[in-house]
Amino acid sequence: MASADESETRRFDWRSIRLFGVYLARYKGLTALSVLLMLIYTATNLANPYLIGVAIDNFITRADLGGLALICLLLLLVNVVMWQAQYWQIWTMSWAGQQVLYLLSSDMFNHLQQLSLSFYDRTQIGRVMSRLQSDIDVLESMLSSGLLSILGSLVALVGIIGAMIAMNAWLALLSFAVLPVMFIIAAFWSRHAERSFRRTRAAISLVNATLQENISGMRVIQSLAREGRNRSEFDELNAYNRDTNLEANRISSLVLPLVEVVAAIAIALVVVYGGMEVARGTLQVGVLVAFTLYINRFFDPIRELSMQYTQLQRAAVAAERIYQILSIPVEIKDRPGAAELPPIRGEIEFRNVTFGYTPRYTVLRGLNLHIKPGQTVAIVGPTGAGKTTIAGLVTRFYDVQGGAVLIDGYDVRDVTQRSLRQQIGVVPQDPFLFTGTVKENIRYGRLEASDEEVIAAARAVGLHDLVERLPQGYETPIRERGRNLSMGQRQLISFARALLADPRILILDEATANIDTVTELIVQQGLQRLLQGRTAIVIAHRLSTIKNADLIVVLQQGQVVEQGRHEELLARNGVYARLYAMGFREATGSEASESAGQDEPDRLQEWVVS
Repeated sequence: MASADESETRRFDWRSIRLFGVYLARYKGLTALSVLLMLIYTATNLANPYLIGVAIDNFITRADLGGLALICLLLLLVNVVMWQAQYWQIWTMSWAGQQVLYLLSSDMFNHLQQLSLSFYDRTQIGRVMSRLQSDIDVLESMLSSGLLSILGSLVALVGIIGAMIAMNAWLALLSFAVLPVMFIIAAFWSRHAERSFRRTRAAISLVNATLQENISGMRVIQSLAREGRNRSEFDELNAYNRDTNLEANRISSLVLPLVEVVAAIAIALVVVYGGMEVARGTLQVGVLVAFTLYINRFFDPIRELSMQYTQLQRAAVAAERIYQILSIPVEIKDRPGAAELPPIRGEIEFRNVTFGYTPRYTVLRGLNLHIKPGQTVAIVGPTGAGKTTIAGLVTRFYDVQGGAVLIDGYDVRDVTQRSLRQQIGVVPQDPFLFTGTVKENIRYGRLEASDEEVIAAARAVGLHDLVERLPQGYETPIRERGRNLSMGQRQLISFARALLADPRILILDEATANIDTVTELIVQQGLQRLLQGRTAIVIAHRLSTIKNADLIVVLQQGQVVEQGRHEELLARNGVYARLYAMGFREATGSEASESAGQDEPDRLQEWVVS
């Protein structure tokens, strides 16, 4: 996506415009009505110069007041019809355009939800938001009125050319003599416009990406006193965005004045030649007046097309960028005929699993691991050993490149993602809370839960008393990502949310890493209730979290090097024992003397095997 944004030279693929057709087809009846109203408007608009010419030649020059009154009434009727046709045409097309935008935005949102996590691993969220917001805004005016306006201008242009040729072929050919100049102007403008508009869309994407990153990382920015530097960098990007838009507007502003000049030349030629013909008596005054009015109308659609072509270029680039998102393949999707995963016992098996986030970097190499139903398994190992990867494969956020992940004997690729993930709960290291109340966040994974069930889940993990001390209890609003709560409160809410969803498999991905010692005592009591009767994968470095696990698995370079209970692994005096000893040596005196005769450190340290 970044490379596509930053490419200024590649040619636009006009096939992306088909994106409009797919959505407009859903409202083909209304679109057809808009087209019919546009044809009526165009026909009545073209009738005006002809009726004026008839009035001059047949009634004004002959002083026929009765005929003149009749033609005036006809003109009034034609203009009333033209007004009504234009009003309803604009309304119907605007309604259809807004419906298309609604469907397009909805489809983009749904598609983004279906894209695998690997897409978000490599994509700046600001670039995605730019396409969801800025590009949709660019499409709005084009879908609401621009497309039909372009079609109307083309129809009007054809009608005017036909009327001019029918009235006087020589005058028509004289008027058309300036068209080659128009084609040269259009070719020159088009060559520069596409690159200019592509640069404006790329610039706003870069600005949005930078804004999103800086706002999300504001705590780090302020802690490192980076405000001045970041402001300079953003000013540079913002200036680039300003300059690209000014350049695009400068290019666009060249077109209309040139069209006006060419139109004036055409009118001058017709007036001079037509005036000579009137003086000779070979041309009627009314025909010359009507023809002059037609020339003005002849250049009106050209002016309109010039302005709309500018908008069309912008919309075409925006459509291409939106279409690029919609065409990104969904890497993780249900196989045809995928079965619903029945209620599970919680048995997990990694059978000769090989996986890497990129083809060059393999994380897991022939991993074999069996977890029994209801077993709590702690996974330890150095950074990059594959601990979190195991959690991602169980939930099928990623697909294995070799081997298989089985749950109760079912390959996770053979069942629907929804039925799989409904029975798995994940509590991450940095809990994500959504805007809403405390109660709504606990209920997030099970909307039908009653208030009593929400409170019961909070009590079970030791959260209830903390919530009661909040200003509005369970109705306390949570700011974005829970920034008005402590890390411990956020983590306990995520525990309550997982407990209320009642998953058969629970994954704790360093869920207690950022909790203070006092809060950890509460969390440990909540964990005992949370893990009871469930299969659990616990990724942690705190010994207090993993020492009571039914099985401890030690990973190194994507493979299981040791597994067993805490006491068994210590007795083997292997990798885990060395890790334990290293953690003990680095423990503080208060941690080591937490209880008499107890030699266990509070936290297992990150380690690297040389």
